[in-house]
Amino acid sequence: MSDIIDLQNVRKEYGSVAALRGVSLRVGRGEFVAIVGPSGSGKSTLLQLMGTLDRPTSGTVRIDGHDVASLSDAQLSALRAQRIGFVFQQFHLAAGVSAVDNVADGMLYQGIAPAKRRELAVASLERVGLGHRMEHRPNQLSGGERQRVAVARATAGSPSILFADEPTGNLDSVAGADVMTLLGELNRDGTTVLLITHDRDVAANAPRNFHIRDGAITLDSSTGQGTSIGGMA
Repeated sequence: MSDIIDLQNVRKEYGSVAALRGVSLRVGRGEFVAIVGPSGSGKSTLLQLMGTLDRPTSGTVRIDGHDVASLSDAQLSALRAQRIGFVFQQFHLAAGVSAVDNVADGMLYQGIAPAKRRELAVASLERVGLGHRMEHRPNQLSGGERQRVAVARATAGSPSILFADEPTGNLDSVAGADVMTLLGELNRDGTTVLLITHDRDVAANAPRNFHIRDGAITLDSSTGQGTSIGGMA
């Protein structure tokens, strides 16, 4: 299995504060992995680096074979548009816009013709079980349905990697379980899924967990080993 995410000795500093301290991890293509840690542990910073939303202070971040440090801002934007999808705790859907248009608009920067975007949006909504709600606006949908629209938007363009940041945080237990089932189905269809969460019960849905605390990976569940700053313990 080839690595789709490869971080080596990554540090991220904000002035005198080190948010990440020598993080090294690899995620194979097609894996379902959870990054789990408490508030302030560095998991959101790690998401920003893996999602090419930010650059490391030092160390190497490779996403789908691309060294983030070597890419221009325009190249990073293109990489995100073509290879990466995001789902957040807040749904970030445009109010007053139908579900199908919310999903189609998520592909604006992929160079896909409008008619094809709508075709893909329809297929993506059907895939998440919302074929009967395509013309409904966010205020006409339940929280679980809105998160399904967000997942459909993130995956309509067939990204290689899906980052799900606390995707069940605003949902009740039933809707949250439905979203986790959906993420599992997407993973079985070939999407690499990175779940970021503070909830170990939610993280247990992923076959592999990385635990993070104080800016360092403390455990990789696939090996049972902790990680010291900059390398294996």
